[in-house]
Amino acid sequence: MNGIRSYALVTLAYWGFTITDGALRMLVVLHFYKLGYSDVTIAFLFLFYEFFGIVTNLLGGWIASRSGLKTTLYVGLALQIFALLMLALLHPSWPGVWSVTYVMAAQALSGIAKDLTKMSAKSAIKVVVPDDTGSTLFKWVSRLTGSKNALKGAGFFVGSILLSTLGFIGALVAMAAGLLVVLLGTVVALPPEIGRSKKKIKFTALFSKSPAINWLSVARIFLFGARDIWFVVGLPVFLSQLGWSFSGVGAFIAMWFVGYGTIQAFVPDILRSIGREKVDGPAAQHWAFILLSAPLALIGALRAGLNSSISLMIGLAVFAILFAINSAVHSYLVLAYTDEDSVAVNVGFYYMANAGGRLLGTLLSGLIFQAAGFTGCLWGSAAMILTAAVISLGLPRGNPVQLDGAVEGAE
Repeated sequence: MNGIRSYALVTLAYWGFTITDGALRMLVVLHFYKLGYSDVTIAFLFLFYEFFGIVTNLLGGWIASRSGLKTTLYVGLALQIFALLMLALLHPSWPGVWSVTYVMAAQALSGIAKDLTKMSAKSAIKVVVPDDTGSTLFKWVSRLTGSKNALKGAGFFVGSILLSTLGFIGALVAMAAGLLVVLLGTVVALPPEIGRSKKKIKFTALFSKSPAINWLSVARIFLFGARDIWFVVGLPVFLSQLGWSFSGVGAFIAMWFVGYGTIQAFVPDILRSIGREKVDGPAAQHWAFILLSAPLALIGALRAGLNSSISLMIGLAVFAILFAINSAVHSYLVLAYTDEDSVAVNVGFYYMANAGGRLLGTLLSGLIFQAAGFTGCLWGSAAMILTAAVISLGLPRGNPVQLDGAVEGAE
């Protein structure tokens, strides 16, 4: 019961952080687009956010295995508060180069904070779920990841509303204050021992992974690059070009993430309902190839001259369902491929790949959108999904989790 209580506290802290993370992304995109910054420049504002996420995931898992998940969680929350207040000091009279450099530095801190917090929450699941309950593990992973994405979507909406009502600085200060309350509550209630390895993990273990973890991590790079290549810059700017207001753009993207997160939380139920009762390497391959149809269909609709807004809403709904299934399967497999004592290190390595995919997608989102427009971003997404599907062919077969009872399993 104490383990479940600890996991619940970590999850609540992660939820609070996630809202500010989504809100901050929307604040930065819309604020700097309003100031007249180019698509490429806006994309560059997020490069350090993603790059330092790569470094953080690699080292953070090793640190957590030695000091416990509590340490990495506290540092993540504190860094996010500092990054928010740092951005609040940004002055409009500063030269453009100074402003961009300053924002990139603040985003670097936010990227470190995000991945420390996420790694802490994801690793905590493996610690509290018994090794012989694979279906329950899949359920818990899906619930946590799905709720996180739903709240990130809510954060997008919160960010656009705060920007409209409190302005850029007021929104940042309000979020920092809210996150400080979350940090203080966690410090008071969370026990210190959660997630600490029973044996000393050597630094060289960071680079000594099983083939299954390696294949899955590389596939993860391209899976998440396929999303962010059109989500980071292309989609919000394209919607603005269609005449959507800032609050409308924020609300729409927020609704997508809420829907996507809700779907992801119930992926075990969805797979059981359609007769897909096994989750293993071949399942990741299968769903990646199906996901490829979503951007290709949307390209066809836009080229056919169909209503852009309606086509986007339908295309994004399909993409949300298929991407949620792909992501949930990946998130389960990384825990299934590891043991409890090395979970923080392996999850950190895996989410390093995740951050690498977001970095690649973020950079290409601005570059491709400026060079080839929104359709170009969709072609880039299709190419990345195809690559992820082909790489997934290297995932091991056998030992699938049976979803019978995944929903009725032990809480």
